[in-house]
Amino acid sequence: MLLFLFQRHLMFPRSLIEPMDVIADAPPNRETIWLDTSEGRTETWFIPPARQSIDQPTYPLVIFAHGNAELIDFWARELSPLRRLGVGLLLVEYPGYGRSQGRPSQASITEVFVTAYDRIVKNPQVDPKRIILMGRSIGGGAACQLAAQRSTAALILMSTFTSAKAFAPKYLVPGFLVRDPFDNLDVVRKFTGPVLLIHGQHDEIIPFSHGKRLQQSARQARLIAYPCGHNDCPPRKDVFWKDIEGFLHQSGLLNG
Repeated sequence: MLLFLFQRHLMFPRSLIEPMDVIADAPPNRETIWLDTSEGRTETWFIPPARQSIDQPTYPLVIFAHGNAELIDFWARELSPLRRLGVGLLLVEYPGYGRSQGRPSQASITEVFVTAYDRIVKNPQVDPKRIILMGRSIGGGAACQLAAQRSTAALILMSTFTSAKAFAPKYLVPGFLVRDPFDNLDVVRKFTGPVLLIHGQHDEIIPFSHGKRLQQSARQARLIAYPCGHNDCPPRKDVFWKDIEGFLHQSGLLNG
């Protein structure tokens, strides 16, 4: 019963993240977009690409979902190589995280991401046919929930689990008591676009077997295994970004 009541504190340990009222090291061309949802106001950052093709008036966009003990503040610089490839970024915060209102759950996070998607596709510079969803750890669950409800060109899942229910036996909790199941396996199984899975072979939090099951269930997926754990993945960023660029080129999602 205690695990049922407090499982969201385990899944979303936002109390471990120090509040960041002052935004440091943010890109100067960042546009802050506040979304109104049933949980209150939620913050998103829209960052256009560093370069844009002269021949094509629109560009692809990555909608990114971070891990459960992170903030969008941590990722603007980390994801800057995407912008150098001519890709725009939309960083979506979770309800109750950072400067955003509300409480995190599968339902509230899904609502925020669907709202963010519906808002950004109205931007005339964003190509709605080249929207890529990218999620890390629990962010893979957020990305999959959005993919189940909106048109998506591709999925990039980093250190992502098959479902939250898969962890229930570890905590002696019956699966039906899991409040936020995040059934990524089911979404990946039904997804018709290309999927890139990146997972650490020595992941101590989300075992590598989760990545392999996701790959086996997907219609078209590539699994890249790195010699690392969970929070030190990827071990070499230069290799990681070459892998990402290769996937986007092979999927026909980059300009030029």
